[in-house]
This record gives sequence, C-alpha cells and structure tokens, in this order.
Amino acid sequence: MRSLIRRVLLDSRYTIVGFPTAVIAFVLMVAGFSAGLGTAVVWIGLPILAGTLMLARAFAEGERGWLSDVLGRPPVRPRYKPAPEGAGRIRRMVHPITTGQSWLDLLHGILNFPLAILSFVITVVFWFLPIAGLTYPIYGVITSNIPNSQELPELLGLGKGYLINSIFYVGVGLAGVVLLPFMTRVAALLRAALGRVLLTGVAELQERIEDLSQSRSAAVSAEATALRKLERDIHDGPQQRLVSLAMELSRAQRQMQKDPAAAEVTIKEAISATRETLDELRALSRGIAPPILSDRGLAPALAALAGRCTVPVDLDVQTAERYQAAVENAIYFVCAETLTNVAKHSRAQSCTVQLVRTGGTLMLIIGDDGVGGAHVAKGHGLAGLADRLRAVDGELTVQSPDGGPTLIVAEVPCG
Repeated sequence: MRSLIRRVLLDSRYTIVGFPTAVIAFVLMVAGFSAGLGTAVVWIGLPILAGTLMLARAFAEGERGWLSDVLGRPPVRPRYKPAPEGAGRIRRMVHPITTGQSWLDLLHGILNFPLAILSFVITVVFWFLPIAGLTYPIYGVITSNIPNSQELPELLGLGKGYLINSIFYVGVGLAGVVLLPFMTRVAALLRAALGRVLLTGVAELQERIEDLSQSRSAAVSAEATALRKLERDIHDGPQQRLVSLAMELSRAQRQMQKDPAAAEVTIKEAISATRETLDELRALSRGIAPPILSDRGLAPALAALAGRCTVPVDLDVQTAERYQAAVENAIYFVCAETLTNVAKHSRAQSCTVQLVRTGGTLMLIIGDDGVGGAHVAKGHGLAGLADRLRAVDGELTVQSPDGGPTLIVAEVPCG
C-alpha cells in the first residue's frame, strides 16, 4: 500500500508540477526556433538557434531527472559531443547546432506540450473525482440547508434528496479512488514515453553499442587467453612427451639387433608413454569442445568434471534443458577452471557445485571450504573466466575472503 501511494504521488507530481515547465519550455522553444530560423539568412539567427538549443538541453536535463522517478530506473544521459579542440569563439558558440541530440531536445520541448496538457487534465480530473465525491456529504450539509433537528421523521422528510445525492457522489468518489492509481500511471507514462524516446533513446543505444563492443573485446581476450594456455599446456606436456617418445623409439631401433630384450623393454616404455600422452591430449581437448557436453548436455558434463576432481564435490544440477552452445561452453569452462583452481590452490576438503535456472538466467554456483583469497583482478585466472562470461553477456561474482570460504557465482542469460 505504501509503495502504491508513493507511485501515485510521484506520477501526479510529474504530470501536475511538470505541466508549467512544459508550457514554458514550449513557448521558449517555439519563439527561439522561429526567431533563429527567420534571421538565419543574416547570420544573427545562428547564435539565437544555438542559444535555443542550449536552453532546450537544460529543460531536457530536468526532464531526464523526472523520468528517473517515473520509470523507476537510473537517469540515462547522452554524451553531447564537445567542440573540437582549438575551435574559435564563433565555432564554439554555434557548436550545439551540429549536435544531433540538441535537436532532439528541441523537438521534445515542442512535442511534449500537447502530451503535457493531456496528462495534466487526466491527472487533475481523477484527483478531483474522489476528493469531490467523498467530501460531498459535508458540502451537501452546508448547501442543502437541512434543519438541525433530532426528530428522525422530520430529518428523513427534509433530507431525502440529500441522502440520495450523497450515496451517488460517494460511490463516484470510491470509484475515483480505485481508478486513481491506474489513470495517474497512464497519464505519466503517456508523457514519459516521448521523453524516453527522444531524450534517452540515443544514450541507451550508445550504451548498448559500448556493451557489445566490450563483449566482443572480452570474447577476443578470452579466446586469446585460452589459446595461449592451450599452447603452453601442449608445449609443457604432450610436446615434451612426444619428443621423449621419439628418442625412446630411436633407441629401441638401435637396440633391436644388438640387444632385442632391451629393445622390447624400451618399446613397452614407449607404448606406456604413448598412452599417457593420449590421456593428456584428451584432458586438454575437454577444455576446448568436450564431446560429452555437445552430445548429452551440461548435467552429464558437469558430473564428469566433478568425478575427476581430486576434492570431493557435491553436485546439484536442477535443470536438464539444453541451451545454446555458447552458453553451455561458457558454463562448462567456468566449472572446469574453477574446480581445477580448487584442487590446486584452495586446500579445500569439500566443494559444492549447483546449476539452477532462475527465470531467464542460468546460474552456476561453486563453493569450497578452502583458504580463500580468490579474486578477479587482472593477471589472475579468474579474470579470464570473467572475460569469457562477458562474451555471452554473463557476469562472474567472487566472494573469497582470506581464510575462506569461497563462493563463485556465474550468471548467464539463457533466453
């Protein structure tokens, strides 16, 4: 109830108190634009237009503050392109004319006027109905001249019309009370819609473009990091084993005629080394495109990861759905890397892994009872995980105080 009352008051303030501002802005915008356009041929109109656009920007900034309350979201402000460095006084003075958002501010100041009138009228009418209807009995007592009599028959005889009117107007007032929150909201949104399109639409588009650019950069960074790690792992592991295997086979070849028994032992060792190399290559391939993930989905793939971890893992997968390949790969990679870090660095005795879908978000929650100290600063392993999640519009949250425990949450939109 309290939040409903607050919403009605905020919407009413926007449409009623903001109405005089809209009227003033309309008059100034139309007058300034007309004067500036009419005298532009003799150059006097250019500074007038520029001044009008700067005035429109001031009104637009005030409107964005109102929109923040009405729409229940942080204010979104576009970045106005500054004048070029080294520009002269005249160039700086007329610079607002070259800024697209300034013209949108001016257009809003003009188009907002009829919507402000309509929203103002709707709000005033639906405030008047409950106030006038519910106070009619008091008003009726004053205007009906009903005698102050304690005799019921006489009172009923003189006040019959008054009682009927009171019941009717009180009913209208109660209906107005019910409709007031809905109609004030409609009136506020009717006006706010124009402001959101003209005053914040470009800024929201700019933010979205920046987010996409950051996601792309994060994806490139994550892939580059993964490739460097894979190259390092191959160089430090399978490549060294293969070099050693080639040397062992060469030695067996030399021993074949002189000491067949020794050659047989060498070949057996080489076969064993081959198997170990294959196992290591399979382990590396799991971090790229594990077949179990593409064939069977996240639940079996995470179960396989938990089974290979040297720390006991309590796995709780609450969704068996299949998701986009990029989403599944990101979740799998985060789980694989995190469990590897748990086994190598945390000194934990136990670990929990939970996968759950909440609305349109897929959440992977990993906790351990280790020594803590994990964070996502650059240069640490978790920074790569954060970049990989940003590539799919995801987010990584790490809570790992010194001494533990550690809680890592990966959230990925899953549609």
